[in-house]
Amino acid sequence: MRSRPGHFVDLRLKQRVKQYLASSKCGQYVDIGILASDLQKIYSADYGRRKRNAFRIQVEKVFGIISNEKEREDLAGLEAEHVAKRARQQEKNETAGSATDDSDYDDYPEDLSTNHMNSSLLSLYKKGNPDSVPTTPKNEPMETPPPVQTASQTSTLSSGARVETRISEGGWFIDKTPCGKDFFIDLSEDGEGGEKKLISEKSTEVSLLESERKKTKGRRTKRKKEEHPDVDEEINSILLKEKVRSKAPELYHPSVKFEDVGGNDGTLKEICKMLIHVHHPEVYKHLGVVPPRGFLLHGPPGCGKTLLAQAIAGELELPMLKVAATEVVSGVSGESEQKLRELFEQAVSSAPCVLFIDEIDAITPKREVASKDMERRIVAQFLTCMDDLNNMAATTQVLVIGATNRPDSLDPALRRAGRFDREIRLGIPDEAAREKILRTLCRKLKLPESFEFHHLARLTPGYVGADLMALCREAAMCTVNRVLIKSEQQKKKHIHTGGNSAEESMAIGTDILVEEDAKQLELPPKDELQRLLDLLKEQDPLPEEQLQKLCIEMNDFIVALSSVQPSAKREGFVTIPDVTWADIGALEDVREELTMAILAPVRNPEQFKALGLTTPAGVLLAGPPGCGKTLLAKAVANESGLNFISVKGPELLNMYVGESERAVRQVFQRARNSAPCVIFFDEVDALCPRRSDRESGASVRVVNQLLTEMDGLENRQQVFIMAATNRPDIIDPAILRPGRLDRTLYVGLPPPEDRLAILKTITKDGTRPPLDTDVSLEEIAYSQHCDCYTGADLSALVREASVCALRQEMALQNTQSKKGEIKISHKHFEEAFKKVKSSVSKKDQIMYEELRQSLCR
Repeated sequence: MRSRPGHFVDLRLKQRVKQYLASSKCGQYVDIGILASDLQKIYSADYGRRKRNAFRIQVEKVFGIISNEKEREDLAGLEAEHVAKRARQQEKNETAGSATDDSDYDDYPEDLSTNHMNSSLLSLYKKGNPDSVPTTPKNEPMETPPPVQTASQTSTLSSGARVETRISEGGWFIDKTPCGKDFFIDLSEDGEGGEKKLISEKSTEVSLLESERKKTKGRRTKRKKEEHPDVDEEINSILLKEKVRSKAPELYHPSVKFEDVGGNDGTLKEICKMLIHVHHPEVYKHLGVVPPRGFLLHGPPGCGKTLLAQAIAGELELPMLKVAATEVVSGVSGESEQKLRELFEQAVSSAPCVLFIDEIDAITPKREVASKDMERRIVAQFLTCMDDLNNMAATTQVLVIGATNRPDSLDPALRRAGRFDREIRLGIPDEAAREKILRTLCRKLKLPESFEFHHLARLTPGYVGADLMALCREAAMCTVNRVLIKSEQQKKKHIHTGGNSAEESMAIGTDILVEEDAKQLELPPKDELQRLLDLLKEQDPLPEEQLQKLCIEMNDFIVALSSVQPSAKREGFVTIPDVTWADIGALEDVREELTMAILAPVRNPEQFKALGLTTPAGVLLAGPPGCGKTLLAKAVANESGLNFISVKGPELLNMYVGESERAVRQVFQRARNSAPCVIFFDEVDALCPRRSDRESGASVRVVNQLLTEMDGLENRQQVFIMAATNRPDIIDPAILRPGRLDRTLYVGLPPPEDRLAILKTITKDGTRPPLDTDVSLEEIAYSQHCDCYTGADLSALVREASVCALRQEMALQNTQSKKGEIKISHKHFEEAFKKVKSSVSKKDQIMYEELRQSLCR
């Protein structure tokens, strides 16, 4: 026998449970565990060998079925009794002509509110299941149903009578007539001639039974429940629909256009060529070629991948279906794949449209390194969905765009042709692109007419679009602080001095200013905090003349630069140093070589391409320590305006196997992502020492990795390499071959004329530190003491002379109260010569001279 769907009942066990319940062994309350154990003891032949837990669960199911049957019988009797009472009450009301008194509801049995069967039966009645209506015993009186109204009869109702109609979810038509009776009318197809059939009056009485139960709980809501019997059900249905609707991503029309994306003109041209098929599918159809379905946007965070995808949809005026990749992932097995299928089905049904999946690497990792089977299944489902788009002829106008900042972690099968056909790399913007982005961001900002966008773009190397947006926001905050706090100070001064006559203000003005200065000297932070609090608490809007002064100036942007950290700096980039060619004395020949090796390819790329020069040259700066090799690299980075990555040789080395090589790969990958870029390896001899037959350690693997990255299978376009060392003899010779570090520039000890130029650069032509009249820089530069001095030694000499002058001045201040101007005289330099010695020994000079001669050959 099958009692309910999914439950098979043992009839013999059911009969035995009923007998046990009817016997005197069972009290008012039943414990299922005791019931099961007693049955196993009584009927040990049948149930003795069964497992206790499994048998107890079976007994519990049977007991639940018996309880439900008993409750149903009790409810049928209770309803019949209530219907009879209701009929007598209505007859009494008609004769008396008075409204039903609230005291009548007190006779309703209180324990009915705890009846669990009641709610389930009511839900069946609401759904319109006529089989579930319990039959009324024949001996009970039943109200006669009112006559059925046809369409013609309903049209003859008086115009003053107000009729409310509503269709519930179960398909029942609820007609609330002015007399207050509710009739549930069946709208099923078996009604002839559009007539509305009345269901048995019992369903009406059950709804009244429900309202009676609610009235016993709280009589204050009686009238509200009579007027709106199904308000709760309507609210629940609306909430359910909203919940279902919120699960699926909604189509929306982005308002972003290509003009809102600055600094990506080349990328936008490429995208426009790929998107011809969206509005002109007949072109590809005529040619018999399947158009590109989607493309992958990748690049560092904040470079505008999401903005570009929105601009594509906005420019083409297509609806967009934006999904974060993590929304697809579910904890239930198979549900993630189902969500993906539903997502693509929604895109196909909404065609033409753009399906944009952000952070796509979260759901499409490489399958060979995926930690769970679910990740592999999601990747396989995604590939299938992309292929299905190609197989459908009607869905040529669905464009799939994926965005990620980790393209190498994607499964390679996703990046083949036919799925993500094109890959568009959005790198870190260069100076020209930054200027365009700033002009785009500042269109609606109030700036002075002569604002220098070019200068600001020069000051923001390594900034991506998101960083520049943050910079504009920070500059606006600086403007607000500058203008409003200044106006508050002026207002307070005006209040302090106002309200007196001219003579009084003249007399007390100085006192007030002295008091104000004293207060500001005592508690300046508290005073500023109080001004800000007063400004916050002021409710009145700011006056128009004060708003007119609000204008974001260049100084506000420069102040904001210190508080906005660019993304490149967070990822390990060193932004362009502040060293210029003016800070470097002499070294003219080396400067010219560096300009041709690095600056010329950046400034004249067309001419280099015409000559077939694709791979940029690498430059090795060799020479004794302190001659300005690192300073030259900094000046080149500043002069060119390139992104600049500084790598200290030993910092890439790691004790774990494979980590050092991975660090080298990351440096070059980061440089490729932000090309044009300069990688500067300082102390490169520590990173790639000479390999030998006997060595096979971590240093050998690092050298091999460096060699393959410098000139391997991957093209190194617009990535320039500079390295500095003072031990070129211990560097592996493979690093120095053409195509890698093919230009070795010797930065040697400066001759006397170069020493003079360096001294003038260090002292800013004798202005800082201030030199006395008896000091001759030319005499110092050509002095025998300065032989073998490097640029660093000369800098140390000037610093030591300044310290001697300061020491002498401090000794004079102790004896004399008069404070004079400090100047460096000749005797201070003589003292400094005694302390500062040359950093290059005679033996090293011979070795570096041989190195210079070998490079000249």
